Amino acid sequence: MSLEVSTVTGPLAAEGAFADGVITVRLAGCADAETKSEFDVFIEKVQGEALRLAATKVTVDLRELEFMNSSCFKTFVSWLANIRELDPSTQYRIHFLSNPEHHWQRRSLAALSCFAVDLVAVDS
Repeated sequence: MSLEVSTVTGPLAAEGAFADGVITVRLAGCADAETKSEFDVFIEKVQGEALRLAATKVTVDLRELEFMNSSCFKTFVSWLANIRELDPSTQYRIHFLSNPEHHWQRRSLAALSCFAVDLVAVDS
């Protein structure tokens, strides 16, 4: 099976792939008010694909993401809230790969991991 998520290009670049039960998402550039609607659609499709493909994990690579505003970050919070509402047999984990040079990622992802301790892992 293949991942049915369109690649996003522009100030925010987003792409995804699926292999061995894991969806890998790469984000680069800037996630802000200008790109929020595209970002929301992209993450919504990833959510749907994770369920359709019975993914065990979604890896979100943020190492090339320079900036994310609070509105876009809230999309991650909503995504985790949606996963928490799923039947435990269909839940999957989110694994964030962060860039230690972007201090905002460390702070923001630490807060996110506290919101869903059982669902989130963060590596830099």
